[in-house]
Amino acid sequence: MVSARSTEAFRAARDLLFEHREQWETACQRFRWPELGEFNWALDWFDVLGRSVDRPALRIVEEGGGETTLTFAELSARSSQVANWLGGHGVTRGDRVVVMLANQVELWETILALMKLGAVVIPATTLLGPAELADRVGRGAARHVVARSADAAKFAGVPGGYTRVAVGEPVDGWLAYADASGASPQFAPDGVTRGDDPMLLYFTSGTTAQPKLVEHTHASYPVGHLSTMYWIGLQPGDVHLNISSPGWAKHAWSSVFAPWNAEATVLVFNYERFDAAKLLDAMARARVTTFCAPPTVWRMLVLADLGAWELPLREVVSAGEPLNPEVIDQVRDRWGITVRDGYGQTETTAQIGNSPGQLLKPGSMGRPLPGYAVALVDPVTGAVGDEGEISLDLAERPLGLMTGYRDDDALTAEVMRGGYYHTGDVGSRDGDGYVTYVGRTDDVFKASDYRISPFELESVLIEHPAVAEAAVVPSPDPVRLAVPKAYVALVPGHEPTAGTAADILAYVRGRVAPYKRVRRLEFAELPKTISGKIRRVELRRAEEERHRDGPGGRVPAEFWEDDFPDLGGRGTGPGSTA
Repeated sequence: MVSARSTEAFRAARDLLFEHREQWETACQRFRWPELGEFNWALDWFDVLGRSVDRPALRIVEEGGGETTLTFAELSARSSQVANWLGGHGVTRGDRVVVMLANQVELWETILALMKLGAVVIPATTLLGPAELADRVGRGAARHVVARSADAAKFAGVPGGYTRVAVGEPVDGWLAYADASGASPQFAPDGVTRGDDPMLLYFTSGTTAQPKLVEHTHASYPVGHLSTMYWIGLQPGDVHLNISSPGWAKHAWSSVFAPWNAEATVLVFNYERFDAAKLLDAMARARVTTFCAPPTVWRMLVLADLGAWELPLREVVSAGEPLNPEVIDQVRDRWGITVRDGYGQTETTAQIGNSPGQLLKPGSMGRPLPGYAVALVDPVTGAVGDEGEISLDLAERPLGLMTGYRDDDALTAEVMRGGYYHTGDVGSRDGDGYVTYVGRTDDVFKASDYRISPFELESVLIEHPAVAEAAVVPSPDPVRLAVPKAYVALVPGHEPTAGTAADILAYVRGRVAPYKRVRRLEFAELPKTISGKIRRVELRRAEEERHRDGPGGRVPAEFWEDDFPDLGGRGTGPGSTA
């Protein structure tokens, strides 16, 4: 039951972006989201590619040298077998299914199969433990679970009458995924899928509260990622490598929808521990043309001799947090191409980005992508200006925006208030429309009546050779109200001494305005969510508790600017070098 009209509407919108891949202004003026009534991306797009595109859809390269490659036709047929088999075991339209798999063929087969069935996918990282899984099964109202056999024991204490499917070795009480290979490769849906039918429920990583349930549809994520395709610069025949773990939204962004929208090959490199040389070797063998990695990976890559590898790379991008200009410069010097930043959320597809062929401004995330009308809204007055909360104009609602937070109407109304979707991130925009990230609305703070962006200071801190990671929060101060304090994790080989602290404080002081400089520093491991995001809310809470009764409560690994005479301090504090 293929909707040919929707397929062609989707293709036309995509091809317009191809046509104007380096003409950002024209693409923004002419692009319109396709109007899709009935649409099932797995049936109406991927299966169509399976009948018309004769090249690999998925290539998985193992660290030890093994490889698995499936064409669009092979993956189309195999996902239909899985759909028929799951349907035979009770998976029906609208059912919610927790999918907890690694970067393995069965992951992509299962995602496509569940889309064909009209079921709702709840992605889950293999890092989750029993408590988190109980939350996903319970609040997600999951009726089925597909997980690796190695993770089956985690569900032993997770209550519910859900169907259990094990991928791998047989597990008592679980259905064996391998049996799906005996099902028919011909799939016929039991009814119509509408573009606005639910397709995905993402649990956010919970940086400030319990995870929210972000709901996306059969249109908002598959079709919405046309903006992501445009930002990356993907084209038919590309080999695209994305460094991201299954279970998180960025994996769906760049390891499922954006590349397959473009008829590109999804490449995966599986490794136990990150090794820049092994990754670059794999990229060279696979002839990778487009590459996306988070800033953490880029910072590790530039430590290698990038010029020693000959790669046919055309486009390289970074997402997750803004990438510091120093790393961008190093990649450009060694490869002759520029790493382009982009911005989006689990709640959306790529909203803002430096698209191919455009002028790049250091520190900027780029400009709003085709299909997205971005406004910067003052969090207090609601006025639209050149600095404020990054928001999406709902009068021109982008297709890539979530329907809302499932089972939380109050929170959905809060983020959709006043005619805008509010991202919770603050940005500034210059006269050419380029947006620069400032920080989270709840992270930005005042010190001596000056507005401080933690991100701006963190970007400087991580350029110091001793600093592996940093997080800046306000530390209460009786005179200035608050002063910037940095929590710092050190690069191996550097010691948390007074000398190291003084050097880092002096480094920052020489690179920022006087009112912005870091005045306190503590060496510590940074608290993080399971997805790796720093929980600044915990650090702020720790500062408030420590200074509840006035300044003090310092720990041995904490140093203040006042401790160091060379920095203008009195040299009388616990970290004094006097």
